[in-house]
Amino acid sequence: MSDIAINVENLSKQYEISIGTNRGRTFREALIDKALIPIRRLRNTFVHDTQDLDADARFIWALKNIFIQVEKGEVLGIIGRNGAGKTTLLKILSRITEPTEGEIRITGRVGSLLEVGAGFHSELTGRENIYLSGAILGMKKAEIDKKFDDMVAFAEIEKFLNTPVKRYSSGMYMRLAFSVAAHLDPEILLVDEVLAVGDAIFQTKCLAKMSSVTQQGRTVLFVSHNMGAVSSICQRGLVLDEGRIVFQGPIQEAIQFYEGEIFQKKYVGKPIVDRKDRRGTGDVRLVDFHIENENGEKIDRIHNGNTVKLCFSYCTKKKQGAEKVDLNIVVERGNGERVFQLGTRFTGQQIKHLPHKGHIVCTIKRFPLVPGKYKLSLYLESEMNPSDYIIPLTYLDVVDGDFYNSGYQVYENESKILVDGKWSHIPL
Repeated sequence: MSDIAINVENLSKQYEISIGTNRGRTFREALIDKALIPIRRLRNTFVHDTQDLDADARFIWALKNIFIQVEKGEVLGIIGRNGAGKTTLLKILSRITEPTEGEIRITGRVGSLLEVGAGFHSELTGRENIYLSGAILGMKKAEIDKKFDDMVAFAEIEKFLNTPVKRYSSGMYMRLAFSVAAHLDPEILLVDEVLAVGDAIFQTKCLAKMSSVTQQGRTVLFVSHNMGAVSSICQRGLVLDEGRIVFQGPIQEAIQFYEGEIFQKKYVGKPIVDRKDRRGTGDVRLVDFHIENENGEKIDRIHNGNTVKLCFSYCTKKKQGAEKVDLNIVVERGNGERVFQLGTRFTGQQIKHLPHKGHIVCTIKRFPLVPGKYKLSLYLESEMNPSDYIIPLTYLDVVDGDFYNSGYQVYENESKILVDGKWSHIPL
C-alpha cells in the first residue's frame, strides 16, 4: 500500500430528498454539528454504519459501491454526465462532504479546486486569501512567500491583489483559485471543471500548468467534460454513471466507452425536455432543438458550404420572461478538441428581454467544417448566471457539400475548417 495515494473501498453517498414534513434542526443540533467539524476533518479514514438508514424513495444514492485505487504520481480522469457523481466523489475526497458508508485512506497533502473560488473568504483580499489557502494546506509562510509572485503573475491580478475577492469577476476568481491550487504544491490535487470558466488563453495556460504538475510526479484526479484535455493530461480513466463506476481502464478506452455506451445510447435519444444531465438555475431552459437549411426545412445532416440554421426552443421559469440572456454554442471534434464557438456576446447581440416562450435561431452561412461527426454543446445564461448548460447537447453529422464548387472534397487530415477564400494571379 506504500505506493497507493488514494484507496477507496465500498464508498457510497446517500442524500435525503427534501420533503415538507421534515422538521428543521434544533439550535442545539446545529451547535453540536459545528463543534464536530474539526474532528471530522482530521479523519483520514471514514467508516459508517448504515443499518438504520431509511431505504424508501425519500433517499437517493449519489454514489454507490465505489472502489478506486490511485497510485502515487498517477493522473486519473473522471468522466461522466452532469449528475453522475463526479463532484460528490471529489468533495468526499476533499473532506468537504462525509460519505454515508465506506472507507477512504489518503496518503499525502490534498489540494482541491472544486468550484470557482472554493475556500476563499469573500471579505479578504486576493493577497490574504493566498496566505489563507496555504495555511489551510499546512504550509508555512516562508513556503508561500516563495510561490507568491508566481501565483500572482499566473492569475494576472496584480492590480487587484489588495481588493476583496467579493469584487472580483468570475474570471478573476477562477484565475486566482486555479493559480493557488496549482502552485501551492499539494501532493494530491483534485480538480473539477477548471476549464469551464475563462477565456481560451486562460484555458491554454491551465492545460499547460496541469501538464507541468503531472510531470512533477504529483497525484491528480481530473474531472472535465473536455475530452481533449482529459485525453492529453490523464493516463487512466474512470467512467461514472448514475453514481456507479461502469468502466475503468486506459484513458482512450474510457473516452470511447463513455461516448458510445453512455452518451449516445442513454442520452442523445431522449427528448431534450427530459434530459437530467444539465445544470444551471433554469431561469431559461431549452425544451427542443432542430437544424434547418436555408429554406426552413428540417435536416439531419449538414452539407458544408450551405447555410445552416440551429433552432433552439426555450421556456423561461417566470411568466414575465428573463433579462439579459446570452446563448453560446461550442462545437468539438469527437476527441473533445474545440473547433469553434459562437455566442451572442461574440456578435454583440445579447437579448435584453426574452419572452416566456419562443425560439432562438443561430444562422451560419457557408458552414465551414470538413466532413465528420462533431459534438454541439449549449450554454444559456441569464444576467451572467448559468441558466441551462447541456454538455454536449447533440451530435452534428457533417457531409461534403462541395464548399469550393471545385469537386474536391477536403478531408480532416488536410484541414480542420474550410476558409472562404479565392486565389488569383497577376502577370508581370
